[in-house]
Amino acid sequence: MNVRYRVELTQSERHELAAFLSGGQHAARKLKRAQILLAADAGVGDDEIAASVRVGGSTVYRIKRRFVEGSLERALSEERRAGAERKLTGKEEALLVATACSRPPAGRARWTLELLADEMVKLTAHESLSRETVRRRLVENDLKPWRKKMWCIPQVDAEYVARMEDVLDLYAEEPDPQRPVICFDESPIQLIGEVRRPIPAEPGQIERYDCEYRRNGTANLFVSRREPLLAQGKGHRAPHRAGLRCLHARDHRHLLSQGRAHSGGAGQSVDPCGRRALPDLPGRSGAADAAPA
Repeated sequence: MNVRYRVELTQSERHELAAFLSGGQHAARKLKRAQILLAADAGVGDDEIAASVRVGGSTVYRIKRRFVEGSLERALSEERRAGAERKLTGKEEALLVATACSRPPAGRARWTLELLADEMVKLTAHESLSRETVRRRLVENDLKPWRKKMWCIPQVDAEYVARMEDVLDLYAEEPDPQRPVICFDESPIQLIGEVRRPIPAEPGQIERYDCEYRRNGTANLFVSRREPLLAQGKGHRAPHRAGLRCLHARDHRHLLSQGRAHSGGAGQSVDPCGRRALPDLPGRSGAADAAPA
């Protein structure tokens, strides 16, 4: 049956397959294909290979044919399968996404896969739609309507838009060494420590650490940037917000002095934290008190 497909591996291919079988985590199908190729290279008959690896004779034939006609990578990988056609068209998928992003039905707190499937049956010509089809289309579009996230929702008014446009216009300007842009930002972080010593990484195994950890308090991360679009900046850590304000004022003065030293004049200052404006700086009118939301 398999006379014209003779497997002859090179020394490097044998080493590659041996390493593939000896370490790491791989799919069972790939491991069996590697065993078939090594056995065929050693001169074992097809029937013996099929019995030892516990596959059908046609499987042995296909693996050897893919190696001879293609390559080792092709022999180990899955062949593309035709499968069934997608049940939802592009327009129907867009309708599903829009429905998932809309308000749930009355009396329901959120959309479920079953509710979305029933709604799509009502809105399209499909007689039925499985929850698995709905789940796969939502995963492809990175949608999880059952999840919620707390977010800072700004109150957009005329002053908000004016400040936002001022800062965006400032960022859009070409870098000017005579008028450097200085940007400040802050973020609270949680400090944690290990309860048990992590296990270092080793060949075929990534580093592992225990799920239990020790809380070591919190700190505020303060970052200041000179010419933010050019990624020139530095950071500090403060144990509390009062210390953060001290760092904010100190670095504000330091970066402004740097800007004056290099340019002979005043720099432009922007606070991206929102809700507050930095004081006016000499040599600049209007743009210094800009702050986005």
